Amino acid sequence: MAKTYHDEDADLTLIRQKKVAIIGYGSQGHAHALNLKDSGVEVRIGLPEGSKSKARAEKVGLQVMATADAAKWADVIMVLTPDQTQGKTYADSIAPHMTAGKTLMFAHGFNIRYDTIHPPASVDVSMVAPKAPGHRVREVFVEGGGTPGLVAVHQDASGQAMALALSYAKGIGCTRAGVIETTFKEETETDLFGEQAVLCGGVSALIKAAFETLTAAGYQPEVAYFECMHELKLIVDLIYRGGLAYMRHSISDTAEYGDYTAGPRIVTDETRANMKKLLAEIQDGTFAKNWLNENATGRKWFEEQRRKEAQHSIEKIGAPLRAAMPFLDPVTVKDGAVEAAEKPVPATVGA
Repeated sequence: MAKTYHDEDADLTLIRQKKVAIIGYGSQGHAHALNLKDSGVEVRIGLPEGSKSKARAEKVGLQVMATADAAKWADVIMVLTPDQTQGKTYADSIAPHMTAGKTLMFAHGFNIRYDTIHPPASVDVSMVAPKAPGHRVREVFVEGGGTPGLVAVHQDASGQAMALALSYAKGIGCTRAGVIETTFKEETETDLFGEQAVLCGGVSALIKAAFETLTAAGYQPEVAYFECMHELKLIVDLIYRGGLAYMRHSISDTAEYGDYTAGPRIVTDETRANMKKLLAEIQDGTFAKNWLNENATGRKWFEEQRRKEAQHSIEKIGAPLRAAMPFLDPVTVKDGAVEAAEKPVPATVGA
């Protein structure tokens, strides 16, 4: 049984006694910083010179410093920059200021697990990983709740690393929902596997394959979009609330029968074998090596895949359909920026 911690297991005063630098101000960075600030913690944001995030952070009352200055100032340094840049950021701006007694924290174990960051033995190294995107970490906290999370200690120089990590977790609201104790290795490997096999890689490929199957058979792409992509949220929301059992309880008997008969034909022994290969490549470092090398050599393949996927027919057919449903708060992604979707002009019937 996993060991889980809640509010009563964490002492908020511990993190309130520390100066906390949040390195990075993206999805997780803004949530951690604002939640900690609301919990009475002294927080500063560390960003590189010229960062576009500086204005956003200052607009909500957060003090921004250069990354190196923030690392020097802080007792606790939480690194929330992208996995592929953390190694360089640490070496250039954080490592010179990792003096004895400080705490280095992460929300994902990637760079410790794959040995791109090597903290000195005199500091604590821990992880607090909310199991939700940053905007949800913030929204749920403001509403008075919290998102569940994971906590781990890689290095306990002080003897108090876990206590401080739990205090931090309480400061961002995770202990309200429960924090499960894990290791950097387990968190990293399961997180990467879940993203690749299910949450991103598996789901994206399944949606596209189903859409392509219907449209190739002559069905209207708009109808195929609704059946293969739009309605997925309805099913996921049911699973989110009550597991697979609640989803099956809520759908028709016909759909449930199709679940049992078709599922094993889609996820075959070959699929499971490929999942094992994915996991093996995560465990032996092959995936991490390839991803870091992709970034080191200009990300040409990655950017080409991003461009290619953005042009997929399901994206083209889906954009105007979502734009016609303002209750979804639809958005579009253009050149890496998120924009509100423009509502299409309705066609005149019979025109």
